[in-house]
Amino acid sequence: MKKKSKRSRRLALVATCGLMATAGTATLAATGAQAATPRAATPGAAAATPGATAAASGQTGPYLYLGWGSPPKATDVMAATGTTQFTMAFILSDGGCNPKWDGSRPLTGGSDQSTINSIRSAGGDVTVSFGGWSGAKLGEKCSSASALAGAYQKVIDAYKLKSIDIDIEASEFENATVRQRVIDALKIVKQKNSGIKVYVTFGTTTSGPDANGKDLVKRGAASGVDVDGWAVMPFDFGQGSLDMAAATKSAVDGLKNTVASAYGLSSDAAYRKSGFSSMNGKTDVAGETVTLDNFKSVVSYAKSHHLARVSFWSLNRDRKCGSGSDADACSGINQGTYDFTKVLAGYTG
Repeated sequence: MKKKSKRSRRLALVATCGLMATAGTATLAATGAQAATPRAATPGAAAATPGATAAASGQTGPYLYLGWGSPPKATDVMAATGTTQFTMAFILSDGGCNPKWDGSRPLTGGSDQSTINSIRSAGGDVTVSFGGWSGAKLGEKCSSASALAGAYQKVIDAYKLKSIDIDIEASEFENATVRQRVIDALKIVKQKNSGIKVYVTFGTTTSGPDANGKDLVKRGAASGVDVDGWAVMPFDFGQGSLDMAAATKSAVDGLKNTVASAYGLSSDAAYRKSGFSSMNGKTDVAGETVTLDNFKSVVSYAKSHHLARVSFWSLNRDRKCGSGSDADACSGINQGTYDFTKVLAGYTG
């Protein structure tokens, strides 16, 4: 499989408009697993509130991608920020119905497993994310829901996961047959793994899910799948300069309405099944920037509505750029190292 150097988290909606991604990155998904014992944060990190309830597995945690972007050492991030959850990206197809990291790195025995082991040894945990924008998707390469569930299960078993994130994008998201296959596979996963948290992440418009997103949620409800969190990616809107805090809140409000309608839930209950995965700093679209103040605002909004999942793409970018910087390895804005992660570390729903 051809090695990929970038992983653009472009929405199908934006791609259809013919927008070109910058050298920047974007690809989300969901987060780490429930931490065992929270680590004491260093000065400047988000301090835990005495008596606060720990975040559920996958409820929080930035995306960490080991394929490029000068990934930071996870345990250093934990010590600097107090975060205990990470979303490890991405599991893809190796060309068939078989899961590998980025479609090429071994499922176990490599850098991804050693990173997960180090996080757990330090008192944290992970959510593994399947999919992303580019690469061969298991949802397409596996010919049936049972086969796809089996591929998901290999990863769940390999790491004894408490939560998974399905980052459904591009052709996997656009094909109705594949959307149904993913939903049916997740129903099998839920039946076979008692207590596992399942999150589904996908693109959005500023007013909420597009037709494909609405269809995906409706299929989940019709199939009886108890998705723990439907999360949208509120960026790469292709509308130039926007108030990204307001756009994020509007997109999640639209998602909440979709979830409420599909599952017959109250507004409050639907918020608790909804969430978002933001992008930190400059996005792939010229004029779009998620500032640190924007992010603080949307995390506060998430707290007020008790959202099921809050994350961002990516931890690799959570630092300012230097000379000759790579947009996959920095945010493109003036910030301190891990500032976004520090804000997210305090989120417990």
